[in-house]
Amino acid sequence: MIKVLVVDDSALVRKLLGQVFADAGEFETRFARDGVEALQALNDFAPDVVTLDVQMPQMDGLTCLDHIMIERPTPVVMFSSLTAEGAEATLEALALGAVDFIAKPGGAVSLRIHALAPEIVARVRAAAGAQLRSSLRLRDRIRRRLGADAAPAIGRARGSETQDVAPAVGQGVVVVGVSTGGPPALETMLQALPATFAWPIVIAQHMPATFTGPLARRLDGLCAIQVVEVVKPVRLQAGCAYIGRGEADVVISRRQTGLVAMSVPAQADYPWHPSADRLVRSALDLLPARQIVGVLMTGMGNDGASAMTRLHKDGGRTIAESEETAVVWGMPGELVNAQGASYVEPLPQIAARLQSLTP
Repeated sequence: MIKVLVVDDSALVRKLLGQVFADAGEFETRFARDGVEALQALNDFAPDVVTLDVQMPQMDGLTCLDHIMIERPTPVVMFSSLTAEGAEATLEALALGAVDFIAKPGGAVSLRIHALAPEIVARVRAAAGAQLRSSLRLRDRIRRRLGADAAPAIGRARGSETQDVAPAVGQGVVVVGVSTGGPPALETMLQALPATFAWPIVIAQHMPATFTGPLARRLDGLCAIQVVEVVKPVRLQAGCAYIGRGEADVVISRRQTGLVAMSVPAQADYPWHPSADRLVRSALDLLPARQIVGVLMTGMGNDGASAMTRLHKDGGRTIAESEETAVVWGMPGELVNAQGASYVEPLPQIAARLQSLTP
């Protein structure tokens, strides 16, 4: 049984989520009305997963999450509104250590939650098996335990050694697929790249449309490279990353001015959006495989694994995030299992590998 603590100030939402988990038959559920009650239940109930509302009285979701990650790190799935304010709060929650989020339905909540039940169950089930990085908020945890103003120095985790690899020659593109746990993973990878990075990077991050714009703006403010959301055809340039708009797909096309990234309507053939598989296939339609580097990072399911396996077999280079750092080793694990990964790297080493593979 998966022990889930549902934290929400709405009695109706608590009741509906409780019914969703009861119907699934694999959850033991306890409830809290706010962050204060949640922290009390954290030690008594010892949940495997916490679902956490953002807006609550007494102690809001972000404050509660901060305490959870420092005092008793536990996989947390945020229950967030689809508003712009909700998107900003969700991105902050993911930066604080939340594993995933579920978009809170508007309108007739009872009907919408019933429709979302399979997604809610799948995301909470995946979160129960998620891997929290041992370094997550470690400095804060040490400070709390020691009651000190400063923590001892913490060494950087050692990753796999970067081998000498002959980089590709000429113009190319990096294509990235990522889902659950993606925003912090993208932050780690993109922050480590210089503004002079040789190839453009096009990213399919599974997210609602109201979230990808704030994500791009957040990353742009943190990274040396420029990061933009793809809302209209935009020419690909070196030293830039392009995040596909949520609830649509992002593909690469060719114009007279060169390669462009475009947001196109989602296709039913691809179950996740923006689709990593569709992105990679669009790149393969235009460029030799050797001019493409594929990166598949943390996420549920298998999106991107099929197309990147083809890329690998055709002579392209592919990088799968290693199991040791992936929050959910679904997508990269599928690529590894299909023998489609040229390299398997822990998250902190992916940027270095990218630089070794590009001119």
